Amino acid sequence: MAAMKPFSPEETQKVLHHLQTPAVFTSMTGGWPALLWTAERLSSCLGDKLVRFRLGRKEETNTPLFETQCSYVEARLEHFLSWTRDQTGPHVGPFCEYPNSEYWAYADYKYIALLFQDQPSMFEGVKWSEFGYEGRDGRESTLWVGTGGANTPCHLDSYGCNLVLQVQGRKRWHLFPPEDTAHLYPTRIPYEESSVFSQVHVVQPDLKRFPAFNGARAHVVTLQPGQVLYVPRHWWHYVESLDPVTVSVNSWIELEADDVARVGEAVTKTVVCSLKGDDDTDDWLNPTEEGVASRQENMQCLNLAVRACAQRHNKLTRDQRDARPVKRDSGGGIRGSAPFRVPFGPHLIPVRCQTDAVSPETTSDPVLHSSRDREVESQEDQAAPTTEQEEEEHSDGLTGCGSRGCAAEPEHTAITTNDLLDCLLHPDVIARVTQLLLERQTGSHRRTTTNSL
Repeated sequence: MAAMKPFSPEETQKVLHHLQTPAVFTSMTGGWPALLWTAERLSSCLGDKLVRFRLGRKEETNTPLFETQCSYVEARLEHFLSWTRDQTGPHVGPFCEYPNSEYWAYADYKYIALLFQDQPSMFEGVKWSEFGYEGRDGRESTLWVGTGGANTPCHLDSYGCNLVLQVQGRKRWHLFPPEDTAHLYPTRIPYEESSVFSQVHVVQPDLKRFPAFNGARAHVVTLQPGQVLYVPRHWWHYVESLDPVTVSVNSWIELEADDVARVGEAVTKTVVCSLKGDDDTDDWLNPTEEGVASRQENMQCLNLAVRACAQRHNKLTRDQRDARPVKRDSGGGIRGSAPFRVPFGPHLIPVRCQTDAVSPETTSDPVLHSSRDREVESQEDQAAPTTEQEEEEHSDGLTGCGSRGCAAEPEHTAITTNDLLDCLLHPDVIARVTQLLLERQTGSHRRTTTNSL
């Protein structure tokens, strides 16, 4: 008989709806077959099937290692495991060209539905239905298998939230709230649909080039096997594997409000593909992308996204007009309804900002890291910008535009296409363009113009 879970699916959904910051569920996965998915077990299940691995050098650096800068091999998981055990020759297959003392390896973004399409029983190993997502299992999840040092560059997903199950080994997550976007110097190059990357190596930042990162508020947590991390919408995250072999399962969940973000993504893709192209010598397109779409294809996608968003907007407007008025108190709350309190405790642990004071009930829990991690800690003695300096830096609300070395080089340098894209595709700019397009589609811009005359 399966152990009783601390939260029912309905309770978990309510918790997720109200969570504004990342949190770890510690006791929700008991009895899940996926907890047995060690790399050895997966190797046995996959047999001779080839899996694509991304490889990066183990070296101290203060710049992010993007996927466009990595090496790639296709190998069996058996090869991968032999490589992690310092074997050589035919036992490691294509890994033989990459000494494991110098490289880490990561099989990331592997869709379980494709990986195990001939073994559909594997889909049942993940039970996201217990988190209130009825019918969701391994088919809507991705598998991640890596070595110590394997990492994902700091980025935010422009739509959706994430649930992450740690199966084997530990991973450390560095998370930053959406409000810190200006401190993280966002960029869309390399381009990957729905991913906004940071130009900062958040574990070893170059504060001379990116001084505003001093104002970023890192939430750091080490995820243990059996635990599930909830990453809210638009939270930045950098992930690094800590143990010789790690396995995790990620489920990206689309939200109702994501249709607005999809318009922004369509705008972004149209602009990127207009200024870049197949003949561009720069490695600007992430390996996860299939290729460059034509202007006609991009404009068609943009129109479809705007139309869908406008239809939802009109429906919400009608529903609000038809709904009965709600009685509210002086503070704006609904009368007679008790405010919901997220039930933090041993089964649900918030991932706190590392600069916050740690409460007594969480100091002993190994999942939390409240102090600044070792790399960032070395920078703490550097003075943060004064309020006056910050106002000057952020006066245009677009800190990070064209920031590729500009802070350290005040003299004029040639503006590149990537510099231009950093400005044109800054999240603040895309949000404003999206708003204007939707106002035009819904007709609200005409009402605004008429009222201003």
